[in-house]
Amino acid sequence: MKFDTPATTNPIDAGRVVGQAVDRIDGARKTTGTATYAYEWHDVAPNPAYGYVVGAGIAKGRIRTMQLDAARRAPGVLAIVTAQNAGKLGKAKRNTARLLAGPEIQHYHQAIALVVAETFEQARAAAALIRVDYAAEKGQFDLEDACCFSAKPKKDSKPDTEVGDFEGAFAAAPVQLDARYTTPDQSHCMMEPHASMAAWSGDKVTIWTANQMVAWAHEDMATTLGIPKEKIRIVSPFIGGGFGGKLFLRAEVLLAVLGAREARRPVKVALTRPLMANNTTHRPATIQRIRIGATRDGKITAIGHESWSGDLQGGQPETAVMQTRLLYAGANRMTTMRLATLDLPEGNAMRAPGEAPGLMALEIAIDEMAEKLGMDPVQFRILNDTQVDPEKPERPFSQRRFVECLRLGAEHFGWNRRNPKPGSMREGQWLIGMGVASAFRNNLLTKSGARVAIDAGGAVVVETDMTDIGTGSYTIIAQTAAEMMGVPLDRVVVRLGDSNFPESCGSGGQWGGNNATAGVYAACMKLRQTLAERAGLDAAHAVFEGGQIRAGGRSVPLAQFAGASAEDIIEYGDLDKKYQQSTFGGHFVEVAVDLATAEVRVQRMLAVCAAGRILNPKSARSQVIGAMTMGVGAALMEALHVDKRVGFFANHDLASYEVPVHADIPHQEVIFLDETDPISSPMKAKGVGELGICGVAAAVANAVYHATGVRVRDYPVTLDKMLAAMPVVG
Repeated sequence: MKFDTPATTNPIDAGRVVGQAVDRIDGARKTTGTATYAYEWHDVAPNPAYGYVVGAGIAKGRIRTMQLDAARRAPGVLAIVTAQNAGKLGKAKRNTARLLAGPEIQHYHQAIALVVAETFEQARAAAALIRVDYAAEKGQFDLEDACCFSAKPKKDSKPDTEVGDFEGAFAAAPVQLDARYTTPDQSHCMMEPHASMAAWSGDKVTIWTANQMVAWAHEDMATTLGIPKEKIRIVSPFIGGGFGGKLFLRAEVLLAVLGAREARRPVKVALTRPLMANNTTHRPATIQRIRIGATRDGKITAIGHESWSGDLQGGQPETAVMQTRLLYAGANRMTTMRLATLDLPEGNAMRAPGEAPGLMALEIAIDEMAEKLGMDPVQFRILNDTQVDPEKPERPFSQRRFVECLRLGAEHFGWNRRNPKPGSMREGQWLIGMGVASAFRNNLLTKSGARVAIDAGGAVVVETDMTDIGTGSYTIIAQTAAEMMGVPLDRVVVRLGDSNFPESCGSGGQWGGNNATAGVYAACMKLRQTLAERAGLDAAHAVFEGGQIRAGGRSVPLAQFAGASAEDIIEYGDLDKKYQQSTFGGHFVEVAVDLATAEVRVQRMLAVCAAGRILNPKSARSQVIGAMTMGVGAALMEALHVDKRVGFFANHDLASYEVPVHADIPHQEVIFLDETDPISSPMKAKGVGELGICGVAAAVANAVYHATGVRVRDYPVTLDKMLAAMPVVG
């Protein structure tokens, strides 16, 4: 199905199932422990062996020698895989570094060997016996030092933009802000580690893995192994969190495949927490400079955003300026991105890449500018709204209810009770602050396919390689099929995460829900047409309801068409070029800061979101409050600390890399605007799972400033950065 004209009234609009806050259909399996994750397949490949990954002990250089004899003689050892015996391996385009190193080392904890043994403990013990002699080279591990050597990213098609005369307009502006902000490296910290099991049958391999994008994994594994895709099957029905960290192949999946081939047995491999931090991807640190010029009545006349980030040679930048190109009006504009080469583990996507760290800086800058102007920060944002792409004014937004989000949020949160003077609100030993920030994330469209069939009992069966990373994909796909085919939700069976199924959009970029369900919509429309024709009914007027097809006074049960199926793909025209498609929101946060210690406690949070049709308000709320919690972590706790002597992340486990717990988040509320966007897809939906984190950290930082008068521009906002400047209150 080609979607190239705005959606009109269609079966989804009935809203009998879609749009309802139904429980997740996979919930019972999750809560009873019967949902099978990658490391837990016990009956599909009997007698598996266990692999333990050995990571490089240097960040840059070469392996001179690797002594394996003692490890080979260790109890239970079946095989050891290194670059020496792995055979010729390709490098997929989505990986910056090679997944199996040797002799060259590109980053610390890059995989250099896999030890396969009868038990995990035996593999781990044997791995400790491997002795490696390295020739270490001097590396670059400091973004601050590397910035002066940074360059335009080669892989980014548009690293710089400029409209009007930014420099001239900024110099002429009567009110100016020129400030520098930093965000640190951050880790995904999903509950389920990177884990895989592989089993060969002749020249074919089946891989059970935790991967957000089955089609990407399928393609990239074929490239890496140098074999046809038809000889590889990827299975990933349940994933225990990803946040972008499982978008691409990582070392454990390749080594499981190589280990299984070498040991001639199924092999399971899971990365330890330290390897998750240093072997897999992370959100790269940024240095950002923001300049804003405005008239004295608050109209932005110039806005400029520059960002520096680092990655391995051949990597990509953290696109922290993207939202600044679209969020606020202003005739004179400039954005730039620069990329420095760092010999740290690979930087890549983490929940809302670009906007999440970009808004951490921009939305503090907007608050600082509002203060310079003597304006309320909510009103300053509203004043500088735009209904068109500021860089291309001829291109309107498909939907933009940004102002509504801010106004409704301010009213619901009690913003009018906020004394604008920093440090003026107090409850006993606690200083109270209220902060706001805008939320923004683009709506991304990508083709997605599905197959829909009627089984022998008249149930609707949906198959697609779409994944569920804890986001509720099973449920919204079932809701879509139930709505389209006119059956109750319990009469839909959803099968996900298998490369034998039609290729979907996968889970990433906030595009999963809208595109995956649109693919199911397309397949259902095709099946509806087929069934109506077989029943001799007018397909254009056929009604699918109550397990029946009705038209012209006749009614035929769906069960009569057992075995019928249809497959289709949703493909998009150029509507996303004619209209800017984005999602919007407002985040409101109240904090309390201890007068003596500068300890920050988040007391309450509100998110107001405009993201098209909300397919399931219950699961969407879960997505947003999870994202808000991650935003609090980014604001107050999270930072991977680089050992700049050796070139690795020192706090590489959950004991030293702090993330929020339940006690840190006492009260969260989410409001979704009632809207549909017919420009987006037949579902008239957009994404929402990443919008929820965008702006949260800045709202927290702005609330801390309002409470104390202490402005922290370098995340995380920790008490050591505040104590010296805390107000003295009698």
